[in-house]
Amino acid sequence: MKKHTGSRYRHFDILLALFVALLLISNIAATKLLAIGPFIMDGGAILFPLTYIIGDVLAEVYGLKAAKRAIVTAFGVSTLAALTFLAVQYLPGAPEYENQAAFEAVLGFVPQIVIASLAAFFCGQFINAYVLVKMKEKWGERNLWARLIGSTIAGQLVDTIIFCTIAFYGVITGWTFVNYVVVGVAYKVAMEIILLPVTYRVVALVKRHEADE
Repeated sequence: MKKHTGSRYRHFDILLALFVALLLISNIAATKLLAIGPFIMDGGAILFPLTYIIGDVLAEVYGLKAAKRAIVTAFGVSTLAALTFLAVQYLPGAPEYENQAAFEAVLGFVPQIVIASLAAFFCGQFINAYVLVKMKEKWGERNLWARLIGSTIAGQLVDTIIFCTIAFYGVITGWTFVNYVVVGVAYKVAMEIILLPVTYRVVALVKRHEADE
């Protein structure tokens, strides 16, 4: 299938918008650590795995060049969000505003989370897209399940280690930190596997509709 750049195909823009939105929401949600039974994870884990699924669709349907453009776009928008939160935090509040401490406690932590997220996202998504495309070059259209899972394992391993280290190393230590990293990778890969039928369906639909454009 021809590699599309997105300029002539409406579905690329929709997927790009979802890709960016999911990353922004995950960055804010990640400021809260969650304890689910014995497992430790951050709030960003709820939606962040979906960025890899959409990243898989972008790389599989449109190719590595278009996937890179989506990654760079999401990177730029997230950087803008971090700088905006930082500026708002330090600008003087109105006399009537009584939530400065709450703002700093939640969104004041976002810049550190975003730095961690951007570094992890940039490296992890590029590895994810690169591995998927290279596996496709070797196997063609066959073994989509192996391409999706293999690329996700590679990307999420790098992503999670970088994010956890920058965002929370020193804040959480010892076994809790190891738990956080291991659970993060296992959870995100498990989400990819569980949602594999959905990813298959989305890839097929987008390919078919783009071919009709």
